[in-house]
Amino acid sequence: MSEEIYYEDTLPGGCHWSLQMQKGLSLRFIDKEGGANVGLLLYNPNNLLERYNAPDTLKCQHTFKLTRGNCLYSDMGRVFCSIVEDSAGWHDTVCGNLTRQALIERWGERSFQEYRNDWCRSGCDAFLVEIAKYGLGKRDLAANLNLFSKVSVDDTGNLQFDSSIAAIDRFIELRFEMDTLVIFHTCPHPLNPAKSYPKKPVTFQIRHSAAVTENDPCRNLCPENQRGLQNSALYTLGLR
Repeated sequence: MSEEIYYEDTLPGGCHWSLQMQKGLSLRFIDKEGGANVGLLLYNPNNLLERYNAPDTLKCQHTFKLTRGNCLYSDMGRVFCSIVEDSAGWHDTVCGNLTRQALIERWGERSFQEYRNDWCRSGCDAFLVEIAKYGLGKRDLAANLNLFSKVSVDDTGNLQFDSSIAAIDRFIELRFEMDTLVIFHTCPHPLNPAKSYPKKPVTFQIRHSAAVTENDPCRNLCPENQRGLQNSALYTLGLR
């Protein structure tokens, strides 16, 4: 982890953004007020057909949640990035995105024409608007991450939103192992039961990241991570 910050900005709640991260940099997300959700998708900017793969990420690391030590895999068996720091301890991997219909049913419809900057957008629409900037569309949406959001399972197997980890200034830091197009939004988690549409801002920082060492916790979490990081290193070497 590096304390040197190259760039910093804050994305208001209910908004979307994207940026290209280079190998050797880290991206830190900070939940400034507590209770934020960051929907996240990852693509290879040199081959947009390669994108984040949730099933491979979970099964190769034998986990249901993501936290420090875990890696985020592409559908080509490469590691986009590794979670090197995490003060939240749990990030949802399976609940997907808030749809426009679910938003309307839960909080009502607030159009831009009527409410201007106070309108409400679903996570699905936020992703679609952002990926369109890169020539991508609905069929290019993959299963996304929900940073800072936790879900639990009841006795009957139903998933429930769990707000127990919500806290001011929680953060997660991603170290990028290959060049990556990062798409993210700050729209609510699809299971969030809040009475009104929650608009929670998130600060993001671009930092220098240290090289992967032999005792790196992400590398040594499991043999699969060692192979995944090796695949990323080989791929990056081929792009030089």
